Amino acid sequence: MDKVELTPELLRELQLKQLDMLVYFRDFCEKNNLTFWLIGGGLIGALREGGFVPWDDDVDVMLPRGDYEKLPKLWKEQHADGRFKLLKTDDDMFTGNIFITITDTSCTMVKTNQTTVDIPHGLVLDVFPLDVAPDGRFARKMQFVWTMIYSLFLAQIVPENNGGLMAFGSRVLLGIFRGKKIRNKIWRMAERHMTKYKLSENKCVTELCAGPKWMRPEYQKRIYEGVDYVTFEGLRMPCMSGYDEYLTMVFGDYMTPPPVEQQKPHHDIAYLDLDTPCEVYDSRHKDEFKS
Repeated sequence: MDKVELTPELLRELQLKQLDMLVYFRDFCEKNNLTFWLIGGGLIGALREGGFVPWDDDVDVMLPRGDYEKLPKLWKEQHADGRFKLLKTDDDMFTGNIFITITDTSCTMVKTNQTTVDIPHGLVLDVFPLDVAPDGRFARKMQFVWTMIYSLFLAQIVPENNGGLMAFGSRVLLGIFRGKKIRNKIWRMAERHMTKYKLSENKCVTELCAGPKWMRPEYQKRIYEGVDYVTFEGLRMPCMSGYDEYLTMVFGDYMTPPPVEQQKPHHDIAYLDLDTPCEVYDSRHKDEFKS
C-alpha cells in the first residue's frame, strides 16, 4: 500500500490543525479541573523548538488514571463532541487503540494500521493514562501479564513484533475467545487488575497503555507531583514538574536533535486530506481499503 509523503508545507498545515485540537483539549481539561501533561515529542519540541519538532506529525498528552477515567464521562455529559470527537473502545465502539483518542473530524487522515476500522478517520490526539507501578517484583510481573491481556483483547491485534511465542499465544487466545461479549469481559477484568494499585502505597508510576516498550520503565512519583508550564507554539501548556528527569530517562540528551536520517514523521499514513471532513470521506470511500 502506498503511503502519503508529507512535504514540509503539508506537515506544517497538519501541525497547525493539531494545535487547534490541543487547545480545545486544554480548555476542556482546565474547565473541568482535570490534570494533564504534554509528553514525548511535543514536550521536547516545546523546550527545544518552542513548538512542534519540525518533522513531528502528532502530539501526545497524559492524564493521571483518575482524571483519565473521568474524561470520557465529562465529555459525554457536556456534549463536547463537535469538530473534535472523543473515541474510546467500549461496548458500542471498536477503535483498535488501547487508549483514548480525540479526533478532528474537519479533515481526513487514515493510518495504514486502521484502514479496516470503522471509526471517524480524522487527525488524532493520543491521550494516555498514567498508572501506578506496584513496589513488589511479583506484583509488577503480574501487572505486565494483565496489561498484555488487556492490550490483546482490547486492540484485538496479534503483537507480531514482540516475539514468535507471544504472537503464537495471542493468536491462540483470540481464536479461543472469539465473541465480542467475552472479549469485552476479559479486557475489562484485566484493566481492573492492572490499575488496582494506589499511588499512596507505592513509589513509582508507569505508562501501561503506551505499548510494550513504554510499560516497562518506572518513574518516581515525585516527577508528576507538581505541574509546570512550557510555551508551545506561543501557548501555555502544562507538563510534569519533573520534566527534565522524565525526558532524560526516556530520551537521553533530549536537547540535542537526532541524526538527520532520523528526522522524519513516524506514522504511516494511507490517506490524507486536510480539507475534507472525515464524515464525507467515510461515506464515499468506506470500502476503499478493505479487501
